[in-house]
Amino acid sequence: MSSKKENMEAGICYIKPEYIIADTEQQIALIIGSQETLESNKRELECDTANELVEGETRTGKENKRCKINKKERKRGQNKNRPVYKEDRTLNLCNSLLMGPTEKICSLENCRYVHDLELYMANKQPDLAERCPVFNVKGYCPRGVTCRFAKAHLDERCRNIKSDDYIENGTKTTYNGITTELQVRLRKHDYDFSKSKELIKQSEQIRDLRKQQKFDSIEKPVGCVIDEEIKVKGRDMKSLRSSIDFANKLILSPLTTVGNLPFRRICKEFGADITCGEMACCVPLVKGLTQEWALTKRHESEDIFGIQLCGNNPNIVTQAAQLVQDTTKVDYLDLNIGCPIDLIYQQGGGSALMRRTNILELIVRSCAKLNSNIPFTVKMRTGVYADKSVAHDIMPLIEEWGAAAVTLHGRSREQRYTKSANWSYIEECAAKIKNIPVIGNGDILSYEDYNEKREISPHVSSVMIGRGALIKPWIFQEIKQQKHWSPTSSERYELLRKYVNYGLEHWGSDTKGVENTRRFLLEWQSFLYRYIPYELLLRPPQKINERPQKYRGRDEMETLMSSPNSQDWVKLSETLLGPVPEGFTFVPKHKANAY
Repeated sequence: MSSKKENMEAGICYIKPEYIIADTEQQIALIIGSQETLESNKRELECDTANELVEGETRTGKENKRCKINKKERKRGQNKNRPVYKEDRTLNLCNSLLMGPTEKICSLENCRYVHDLELYMANKQPDLAERCPVFNVKGYCPRGVTCRFAKAHLDERCRNIKSDDYIENGTKTTYNGITTELQVRLRKHDYDFSKSKELIKQSEQIRDLRKQQKFDSIEKPVGCVIDEEIKVKGRDMKSLRSSIDFANKLILSPLTTVGNLPFRRICKEFGADITCGEMACCVPLVKGLTQEWALTKRHESEDIFGIQLCGNNPNIVTQAAQLVQDTTKVDYLDLNIGCPIDLIYQQGGGSALMRRTNILELIVRSCAKLNSNIPFTVKMRTGVYADKSVAHDIMPLIEEWGAAAVTLHGRSREQRYTKSANWSYIEECAAKIKNIPVIGNGDILSYEDYNEKREISPHVSSVMIGRGALIKPWIFQEIKQQKHWSPTSSERYELLRKYVNYGLEHWGSDTKGVENTRRFLLEWQSFLYRYIPYELLLRPPQKINERPQKYRGRDEMETLMSSPNSQDWVKLSETLLGPVPEGFTFVPKHKANAY
């Protein structure tokens, strides 16, 4: 037994021998104890994940060379050159015929869409199933004849019908987004941002006076600043905090692309206490761009819901915060100062704000005072560089400036998702904060991980889970029940089916909605494949950054679900959403799905 432990190497998730694929170099390396072969195999697996090929392509000499480059030189962050599938919209039906045959005539002279309903129906792809998921839930499908399940709600004359129990003006299940009226006002610069502009002026006065006089706190009013708004450090922090209790909660991290509304619904059902939308950039929000406002949408099941903002300009960020607070149903706002993406960082946003404390102060001070009922929180990393942590200096300032809570991800921007999250440092930072909750984030994939992190960091109020929830969304249930749940392949498949139904309900059940659902399902599958069933583990529990030996599942579906090949994920999506369109390919957006 001791010799086996000696051969076990850090970074590898060991599988029970009966499930290991017999002809792999890795198994041979285990038998003969060759560390060199293990290292070689690990590098090959890393290279396959980072440079995954589409079926039918071959590697060139240049691409082979990429596999040998130094780890630091390897591209990180996003797969920026991934192919993008574009739908031919000229084949879409005109909206005037959406509900079936009608006397309504298209009002556009040069409308480029199809106006022959019979021709459209004749060329339309076959239905994906006999029942429409949207019609089943709502009693009415707004996609009408374009729905990929349309026969479930069309009469003999191809008219869209409603169920007998459909309530015309029933309670909405999804909130937020942008109205046409608001969009017009924003585009005409007709929205009143005087409140946010005034708060920025006040914050600038406070900051400049402190710089000039080198005071640690301010007690005197400055210009139009009201004395109550700028009391000294050590004030009653509850005056600017919300009634939201962030203590001892399981919080779903704001996850770009994959943290969409259908995924959050799944996590809520498994016991997530607090959810947050995907990172929304402030400039598109203030400009009224529909695509960015879609990130603010909230499902009725999300009882405590936040919207995360990202920006580099105090005026724009404060305006976006005011706009979101005024026009959406939101419980708290979060500022992202930890985003490592190059595009965001190079423009001075995300983790770059940790180096721009003058700007950060204006943002936090102003946004924290916008609405006393909607708390303003901050999510950050340990710093920009791996060898220079600065969170312990910044977090007390964020507390002083009026934030209601701060989340610390235990890695730097430079580390991205490599190395383990530093929970000892998270605890060191949390111990410096007296009046607001500190939320720890990083590397939780089991209830054992959760218990260990909580023991290491007694001053941390709550835990936020990101990749762990993507790999196994039932992590929240496991933590609350303090026991493992090992779903069968059929149970996991039904979870995918539920996600697809939620996606069709959210993005629509027409061709565009189906392909949107497919794309987001595949993005999620690029994380889901990393889950290893508990019964297959030689040394449970699974650790988030450990790469498994090549293995097979207990049945064909389990093997398919564990495949790192994106083409297998596409095959899985086809069992739920039908065949992919001609020319469709998929490469994950984020490399954080890799180990």
